[in-house]
Amino acid sequence: MDEPRPRWRPSLRLRLALFLLGSAAAGLALHAGLSAWPLPQLLQGLELGAAPALWSPLAWGLSLLLLLPLAWWLAGVLLAPLARLLRALEGTVLSYRDGEFGSGIAAAPPSGLAELASLLQLHHELGLALREQRRQLAQRELLLDTVVQNTPVALLLTDERERIAYANIAARQLLDGGRGLAGRTLPELLATAPLALREALAGGQDGLLSVELDGQEERFHLSQREFRLQGQPHRLRLLRRMTRELSRQEVASWKRVIRVISHELNNSLAPMSSLAHSGAELLRRGQTERATQVFASIGERVAHLHGFLAGYAGFAKLPAPVLTQVDWAPFVAGLGAHYAFRMEGALPAQPGLFDAAQVEQALINLLKNAHEAGGDPAGVSLAVRPQADGWCLEVNDRGPGMSEAQLAQALLPFYSTKRSGSGLGLALAREIAEAHGGRIAMANREGGGLRVTLTLPREPQAPAPVAAP
Repeated sequence: MDEPRPRWRPSLRLRLALFLLGSAAAGLALHAGLSAWPLPQLLQGLELGAAPALWSPLAWGLSLLLLLPLAWWLAGVLLAPLARLLRALEGTVLSYRDGEFGSGIAAAPPSGLAELASLLQLHHELGLALREQRRQLAQRELLLDTVVQNTPVALLLTDERERIAYANIAARQLLDGGRGLAGRTLPELLATAPLALREALAGGQDGLLSVELDGQEERFHLSQREFRLQGQPHRLRLLRRMTRELSRQEVASWKRVIRVISHELNNSLAPMSSLAHSGAELLRRGQTERATQVFASIGERVAHLHGFLAGYAGFAKLPAPVLTQVDWAPFVAGLGAHYAFRMEGALPAQPGLFDAAQVEQALINLLKNAHEAGGDPAGVSLAVRPQADGWCLEVNDRGPGMSEAQLAQALLPFYSTKRSGSGLGLALAREIAEAHGGRIAMANREGGGLRVTLTLPREPQAPAPVAAP
């Protein structure tokens, strides 16, 4: 069955042209009626006086006076479809502003306004696109809310007045036994919370904290960030349980300790057993000179084991640093007696304030690693740079660097990228830096190599807690 052909409708331009022509014709006809025929003949027949002349001002004035209402009515008829369309567009735009995308107007222009067909088509496509985007956004918000609500990390969002705007399931269970928190204030919520949790959430710093929950000690990592949401300042707090992760890391560390110590003991005890058997056999044969050499070798292996275990004991029992003023020139010169390096830049004139023996041990470990990295020994360098709040000591090499996984674990105790390494050098340097209130960082260099940065505070600080024996 053939579709009906669309009825032809005049365009807006054609309507306007016809309106102007009709207005001109109506005006001429009205003017002629007033000045030529039939008004003059009617006035003469009724003997009411003479009609105005064709070109008289009175004739033109009367013509305009009678033509204005006619022109106003024709203009309304002409612009009625356009006015209806504009009102419809205004209504849909207001609906879009209010977030309602269900309403719309037809893509076909009413009353044959072909000039607006492109605008109506684009408006129709905009409505469809906005409805589809809102549908996808609603699905994403639902997915995000599901993920956030079921994550084990406690999430707490507060506004500038510390009123809770959002809290997931983990936060509700941690802070109020699973009850709703939205609309409540954080100080009110923390009134009955453990002291450590109350102080951590009230402060603005990230860090680790211990909280006793249900008779057991739980470790948490707190992260806090400030940002603006809908133009208003908000603070996001994330509490992540670290007890299981720390226990796993502790077990892994102990396994590495046992593995390293077992490896070193086996490498020494096996030769010592063989040497002891050989010494006993030589003594039985009366070859005392060779037996003396055998027992000397056993003594060397025992001394090696003693030094190895002393290194572990020194790491576990690192004493609190004794802070003294240290001149940089003799201090750096003493480092050169252990490992060669190239000095970058001039040394600061102001003395540092740190434990010279401990910092020297940390830098010796870093220089040793730089020489064993596999690069050119001439590429090993040391720099001492003053900062606003302390000193920055950099040890650089031109070795192969480290992967991201190696960088993430390099500072952990007993982790080593070398087959014969103990994994204590970098860990001891980290312990020394943190005991001084500083820090240590590692990064790959452009062009190859590794940069290890040891930062020490300029002013004395409370020593950081060190590893327990």
